[in-house]
Amino acid sequence: MQILKNKTNIDFIGKRKPAVFISTLVNLAILVGIATVGFNYGVDFAGGTVVELKFNHSISAADVRERAQKGGLHDVSVQNIGSADENAFLLRMGGVTQLTEENAEKAKKAIEALGSMRNVYADLANGIINFRSATPMAAETIKKAVEDSGTGVQEVRVLGESQAGAGTDYQVVASGMADKVYSALGAGLEKPDFEQRRVDYVGPQVGKQLRNRGIMALLYSMVAILIYVAFRFDFKFGPGALLAMIHDVIMVAGYYLVSRREFGLTAIAALLTIVGYSVNDTIVIYDRIREDMAKFKGKPLAEVINIAINDTLGRTILTSGTTALSLIGLLIFGVGEIFDFAMAMLVGILVGTYSSVYIASPLTIWLDERAAAKEARHRDEMPKPA
Repeated sequence: MQILKNKTNIDFIGKRKPAVFISTLVNLAILVGIATVGFNYGVDFAGGTVVELKFNHSISAADVRERAQKGGLHDVSVQNIGSADENAFLLRMGGVTQLTEENAEKAKKAIEALGSMRNVYADLANGIINFRSATPMAAETIKKAVEDSGTGVQEVRVLGESQAGAGTDYQVVASGMADKVYSALGAGLEKPDFEQRRVDYVGPQVGKQLRNRGIMALLYSMVAILIYVAFRFDFKFGPGALLAMIHDVIMVAGYYLVSRREFGLTAIAALLTIVGYSVNDTIVIYDRIREDMAKFKGKPLAEVINIAINDTLGRTILTSGTTALSLIGLLIFGVGEIFDFAMAMLVGILVGTYSSVYIASPLTIWLDERAAAKEARHRDEMPKPA
């Protein structure tokens, strides 16, 4: 299929300096934003709870959110999944258990009010409260006191008398956030009008580990691609491909930063895909540059690169266009993480095509000019024959 019937002669390289300047400013702004504002980490990375619900009647996401907030779930994200008539939603919340800093203090006060309690300690990471009572107490009494303070209780464990005989040790295990969702949305109803399809928990430590491994996977892939490009092409081509990849990753990360879409494992998958797409587009242009360098010996590299970019312009439009068209369907019909992935990919395709022309190529020209200047200085410094 021929997109451009006549050969183009657009001076892409002549506009490289303002393009590099603008790209540098945008990339710096994104990096500053990441350092100061940060991403909106999803449950995968920040830890928390995801609950999938399906209602047996027509209801909107706004109505679900309103019911959740009335039931005490103030920090909850509600997303439609599937078609509108499915009435299915994903609820995302921070935290795995109902034990938070705020209600842990209330629970501790409620326990201390029961009598002579000592060593009351709330372990927020594991959702438990440990304490010692001077006198034995009924588990139901402890459970009721904690639940009245605003924290759901899964069970109260009697650990037995302490070794020193100074009292009885107890452990209160807080309920998960899924139980809170069930009670909050079912409040005031004889029978819940929804079913709980799925519950996923990710602890904060696991989330941090997933985040670190995702970043390392991204870095390893970029290093591997740099090694491949360095072996396949001359050394002066490698840094351009690497810089183009870094540029594309930062730009796609900027989409997540500005849009405040959740940054999780799906975002890492999108970034890894963009890295591959970016270097593929760059290598196609590099191949043509290498061919044209042999064809147009004696021409300045900037002119050769301009010819190569114009020669591959039709192919670039066709490849990028067809990939973008496939993503449009996902953007129209996709929801949640599918929509985020498609949008990140669309941004990546646009900036990947741009970076192959205005990031990778200018750096290659600069390295070539630097090498030529170094060689010229070396020749000037050589002693002339008498």
